[in-house]
Amino acid sequence: MTCEALINQFLQDYVAGELPAVRAADFKLHLALCPPCRKYLASYRRTIQVAKAAEGAAGEPVPAELVAAILKVTSGK
Repeated sequence: MTCEALINQFLQDYVAGELPAVRAADFKLHLALCPPCRKYLASYRRTIQVAKAAEGAAGEPVPAELVAAILKVTSGK
């Protein structure tokens, strides 16, 4: 699995726990061998945490369009 495939095709499903077992195993193997992708995954997860915290702090949900735009930028799509 290439870094590009990892980020563009599988990251969102992996984080959501929706990646099929075979793909998840490939994803984990790639992460074990690729420090930059591990760092990117940590950053991606942190971004999700910050967005959820901001949503809770404001008392209003984050607009779906904003979430989609952030995910588009972070996934490179």
